Order: sequence, then C-alpha cells, then structure tokens
Amino acid sequence: MEIDAILWDYDGTIVNSVQKNIDITKRILSEVAPRLTGDNLPSCLNSPELYHKANHESVNWQDLYLNHYGLTETEMVEAASLWTPYQMDNSIPVSLFEKITETIHQITQPQAICSQNSSKIIHQVLHEQNLLNKFETIVGYDDVPLNVQKPNAFGGIQCLKKIFSGNYQKNIIYIGDHEVDVEFARNIAREIGSQNEVISVLVTYSGADATKWSYKPDFQIDSPSDILDILRSL
Repeated sequence: MEIDAILWDYDGTIVNSVQKNIDITKRILSEVAPRLTGDNLPSCLNSPELYHKANHESVNWQDLYLNHYGLTETEMVEAASLWTPYQMDNSIPVSLFEKITETIHQITQPQAICSQNSSKIIHQVLHEQNLLNKFETIVGYDDVPLNVQKPNAFGGIQCLKKIFSGNYQKNIIYIGDHEVDVEFARNIAREIGSQNEVISVLVTYSGADATKWSYKPDFQIDSPSDILDILRSL
C-alpha cells in the first residue's frame, strides 16, 4: 500500500504541552469562572498526571471544559476565545517529543496537522523549530466551527482538501494520542468513502492506553520513529 499523506494531531503527539496548558487554563478560569480557583480548582489541574488522565477521558476540549473543569456552556465559549491570546502571552515553553524532528524530516509524503489547539500557536512553534515547511496545512480549533470539532471529520476533510484539492482515492494515516483521534480517523474514512483508506496510529509515549477504549487504533507506537517502520511495512 502506498501512503499518500500523513495527518498529525499536535498536543501529546508532536509536543508535550501539559505544563503550559495547565498554567493557561488556571489563568482562564480566574477570569471566566473565579469560582473554580483556589480551593475549588478542578483536581485535574493539580498535576500533569491528573491532567493527562482527564484529557484522555474527555471526548474533546469542550467535554474537558464542561465535565472536568465544570464550566458552563457560556463560560466555555468565553474560555475558547481567550485560549490563543493567553497562549501567545505565556512564557512556559513546550518541548517536542524525542525523535519527532528526525521522523518528520524523514517522511516524504505530504504532512498536515489537525489539532484542537490554535493554528496560530502551532505555526509559531513549528516555525521556531524549523519544521513549518514540512507541513502542507494546519487546521486548529479556531478554523473549525464549535459544533463540528473533533471527533467530527470536518477538520480532517479541510486538511485533505488543501492537500489534494478534493481529489481522493487516497491512503491516509492519522496519528494521535487520544481515543477521539481514533474516532476522528474513522469519521474521516466514512466521509470520504470506501475508495479511500484511513489508518489510525496511536502514540503511547504521552500516556495513552487504549485497553478500555471503544475505538481501537490500527497501530500503536511508543516512539515517533516507529511510524517509519509502519510506512515501510505497508
């Protein structure tokens, strides 16, 4: 099988951004929901381990905000509007996972990112890491209407349209760290039809465990470089 493109998730897949995300979330809560600060801070914001657990249990960022942080719908919408400016203003660095840079450079297929982070932030980080030119397009949460965020296929379809101008009959790999990423890959496959193949690859190096998931990936990898082995094996 010849793979025509590789789509990536961002947080937990390309970068480790947990500490930064926790810090930003605390600041956002202090503005939009002060009742959820101090002694009432959501427990999942007390450590990277608890944050990872809540994140992997959530369907998407909206579920995380509503059901783990305890925001109302109105507060969630306001919080979303603050995410990008607060990220831009936050000095805590994110780090690329080990072997990400080498792996991305060795991939010859077109690459893109479908993320629930801000596309502006992703552009900035990849530019700083000299990786931006390796991606054909980046679709973030701010490029997708609230009602069609992951696991809806909308963002993935936008990526594919920009890479292939809507001409499918392709074999695609989507790489992510969350059950919602596996479901996202399945939904993309459903949208673009049976003449295409969408392969789901789960990364486990940021803590994902698919044992109890309803949606199972086609492959699991514990190092970014393992994707190169998958490409050679297909």
